[in-house]
Amino acid sequence: QAQFKESGGGSARPGGSLSLSCERFGEMKGIYNTAWYREVPGTQRELVARISTSGRAVYAEAVEGRFVISRDTSKRMMTLEMNDLEPEDTGVYYCNTWPHTPSYWGPGTQVTVSS
Repeated sequence: QAQFKESGGGSARPGGSLSLSCERFGEMKGIYNTAWYREVPGTQRELVARISTSGRAVYAEAVEGRFVISRDTSKRMMTLEMNDLEPEDTGVYYCNTWPHTPSYWGPGTQVTVSS
């Protein structure tokens, strides 16, 4: 079954950096944009950043200027460089297509930002 899998989460202090990776497993039909999403307990999963097949990136206002999304289609990989982290960046991060494909959700990776 096709699925994404995230890695690279962890803990950081405010102002620190983390790098997340996303790998695609299985065959996914068609050409698709990909994205990173974040889920905080008690809230809906929200879009953090997305990137088109041509490499055009769009960011949520809260992370604009601090996060950088990139993808390597040949390696079936996508990354999210997270800089100048804030406590509000805490959550479980997921990757998926954009718009998301329900069956492709992976386990996510936890990011915790605290002093």
